[in-house]
Amino acid sequence: MKKLIIILPVFILSHFAAQTQNTNDTLAQKLDEYLIAANKVNKFNGNALIVQKGKVVLQKSYGYKNFAEHILNDSNTIFQIGSITKQFTATIILKLQEEGKLSVHDKLSKYFPEFKYADEITIENLLTHTSGIYNYTNDIDAGDAALVCNPINKNLAIEVMQKHEPDFKPGTTFRYNNSGYYLLGLIIEKVTGKSYEQNIRDLVFTPLQMEHSLFDFSHSADTNIAKGYQSISNKSQVEATVWRWDSTVTYAAGGIWSTTGDMYKWAQAIASKRIISATSWKAATTPHLQHYGYGWVIDSAFGKKAITHGGGIPGFIAYLCYYPDEDVTIILLNNYGGFGDALNGINGDLSAIIFNKPYKLLKDYDNKRLPDDILKKYVGKYEFDKDHHVYVSIQNKQLQMEAPEGGVPKSPLFAQDETNFYLKVITARIEFLKDESGNITGFISHYNGKDEFCKKIK
Repeated sequence: MKKLIIILPVFILSHFAAQTQNTNDTLAQKLDEYLIAANKVNKFNGNALIVQKGKVVLQKSYGYKNFAEHILNDSNTIFQIGSITKQFTATIILKLQEEGKLSVHDKLSKYFPEFKYADEITIENLLTHTSGIYNYTNDIDAGDAALVCNPINKNLAIEVMQKHEPDFKPGTTFRYNNSGYYLLGLIIEKVTGKSYEQNIRDLVFTPLQMEHSLFDFSHSADTNIAKGYQSISNKSQVEATVWRWDSTVTYAAGGIWSTTGDMYKWAQAIASKRIISATSWKAATTPHLQHYGYGWVIDSAFGKKAITHGGGIPGFIAYLCYYPDEDVTIILLNNYGGFGDALNGINGDLSAIIFNKPYKLLKDYDNKRLPDDILKKYVGKYEFDKDHHVYVSIQNKQLQMEAPEGGVPKSPLFAQDETNFYLKVITARIEFLKDESGNITGFISHYNGKDEFCKKIK
């Protein structure tokens, strides 16, 4: 009888462990199947790392690091993470605040008195994209390739910011802005007497043993660095027109390059509240206008709190998502794309798989040609709320959608039928709604785990 009592719990535990393993295997297979499909339709070319409750569910590379030389991505491939850099910058600011060297309530005039409204702009405004300072990267285009692919004098970026009038009164509006984080990098240097990148190495990279993360000054010779592409297809690949921006250009707003392995070390620091205190982490992940904290977007997907940020720069797109209550981390690093491109939609589908919600494998949808009189019905201005508008227009007999406040540039809408369209730039499905007379009244955006109604207003 005693033997039976001992054997029975062992059997139950073994059976439970087998079930758990089977569940994990199935989850990994679904995630892999999805990313393989995304790679086949050229929506994802890079590395993915997905961890649940401390266990790696999926760590895999997809596509090529260098198409011309037929070199595949692998776990050591280094990608530019773009604006995810802002998380690191914000963390250093909070670390310096803990050390009494600055305060997020300091006025910009303490460091840069020459800026207009410097007495009204705080460090917190810079952190939360509410400063109103002109975004310096707006002035960079393909013609500046020879400039931005080489080290620049930081005063050049400041001159660009200052020659434009502020966009709005400080603190009144959210507008995503690289200038704020560029200035934060300079403030870090002023306060510490060390370079911004040395602060990152000393306070983050070294303690977390992020040994494969770097700043790409004058083009690092590291052979693990991926080549960035503007577009990829089954027939050809186009290198990014303005490729491999020097880290002095993107600086504290987007200058870091890293691997999925190193980024997971960073995600673990967020989860375990390392580097800075729990109080500082709480401040960093407290949402201000438009769900933005200090270098993080604090939102939700499938009813679950999500701490996220993406990055897009010529040749690269990146995304980091952490679900604190479920202890799930999703890291996506992709070596093609640019400004306006995003991995939010793919992250949303991967999240749906993890949380057992409906999703669809990505595929190349045929762009059904609709008659001109039908296309005209969709044209107009739509409104999510008073601060977020969408504009639908026609260009070369193709519907175009633009969401300026949401950071979506004018991009083609591909028709599956007269109701369902696909916005491939962010992997979103747009479901148009009609009244009894057939007039378009609005649409539902199916994107990143959310279904949001947008009303047509004119």
